[in-house]
Amino acid sequence: MKAGQIYAKTMKFVWLKLGIGALIAGISLVLLAIVVGISLLANSGELLLVLGLIWYILTYGIFRAVMHYMGYLIKAAHIAVVSEAVTTGVIPENMVQVGKDMVKSRFATSNVYIVLDKLVGGAVKQLQKAVGSVGSLLGDIPGIGAIVNILQMFIGIALGYIDECCLGYTFYKKDEKAFKAGCDGVVIYFQNTKHLLKSAVGTTAIVLGLSFVAWLIPFIIFGLIFGAIGVPFAWLFAALIAIIIAAAIKSAFIDSYMMVKTMVSYMSVAPSTQITFNIYDKLCKLSSKFKQLFTKSQEETATM
Repeated sequence: MKAGQIYAKTMKFVWLKLGIGALIAGISLVLLAIVVGISLLANSGELLLVLGLIWYILTYGIFRAVMHYMGYLIKAAHIAVVSEAVTTGVIPENMVQVGKDMVKSRFATSNVYIVLDKLVGGAVKQLQKAVGSVGSLLGDIPGIGAIVNILQMFIGIALGYIDECCLGYTFYKKDEKAFKAGCDGVVIYFQNTKHLLKSAVGTTAIVLGLSFVAWLIPFIIFGLIFGAIGVPFAWLFAALIAIIIAAAIKSAFIDSYMMVKTMVSYMSVAPSTQITFNIYDKLCKLSSKFKQLFTKSQEETATM
């Protein structure tokens, strides 16, 4: 099953993610309306800046809380269903409930998944930084530093989808303990780095381009609205609101598609990859996060 087909058939998860983003954006807009109203009544631009800072901190706090208690479960359920679709070609009818059940049966609690998610993501990024130094390959060419930084940024964004593939591998290897499967998933990424990152620049360019468009449209709309009603610092607040809206759109539509696309690529090589077992010790030396992940997998196996 191709990436586009899986994405289209798992749109329920996309709408759920968009719903969470819309909830956060809606709460943020209500809080902003209160802030602007108080500032206009007081006729104070300085008060608006202070209250605006408080508003943005509150919005960020709400985002973190909602994503912690709701976002992780939906993301994990989506990864589980996509993993099933990629490996078996089957997408369950009641995919949301089935995905949640798969997560609950795979991980004892949501905290276990969150810990695994953070360790896998951290390990992937540390390993890429340790072994993928573009600058060391290009040498001391004048002005090469800026180009290297851009390339590393592109690869860094692409890696955000690779760690989801490693988590997807834990659903594929149902017979293994979660941390052991996650650990193996990272090793498989490491052994197939060239294949998995060859389209990193193209993937990142698409993500950045679409994200910019998702930000630009609400920025212009809210900038014109705020300017028309006389809100001080209209374009600043329009930019902040646009960031929130763009983040919701990116999380729902763009990230979901890129995750599916990358998982299809990852699972095309994962089942046939022969893990080199002496590589675990090498990776532990390169990444503290991988070492923590490997230690947890050992502890997990010892309790069996």
